[in-house]
Amino acid sequence: MWETDSLWFEIAVVSMIYAFGNILMGHFEERTPKIRRVGKYIISLLIVCVFSYYFGRTVAMCFLASFIIPLIYIHGYYLPRKKGINGWTGEPKSKYYEFRNWSKDIFSENKENT
Repeated sequence: MWETDSLWFEIAVVSMIYAFGNILMGHFEERTPKIRRVGKYIISLLIVCVFSYYFGRTVAMCFLASFIIPLIYIHGYYLPRKKGINGWTGEPKSKYYEFRNWSKDIFSENKENT
């Protein structure tokens, strides 16, 4: 009943990562277009499934786990030391919005652009 030898396991793992990421960190992507967020998920899912199908689950999971390295570099070194932004809270918001090239005046834009 509980078999993990199909690609559904990879789909579940990637989906859980994105679900937890959106629940816990989604407020940092508040102004990112929805199509870009969905596209990022689909591309990640396809890459992991292709790696698993052609090279095996171990390679696919190692590929997925390798994204911890840039995450630690960006949030632990680049944002705090180079940009003056707290890598875990995104504060100060003005610097974070400037870094993301988002308008700081969120009340003057149309609802369609948010």
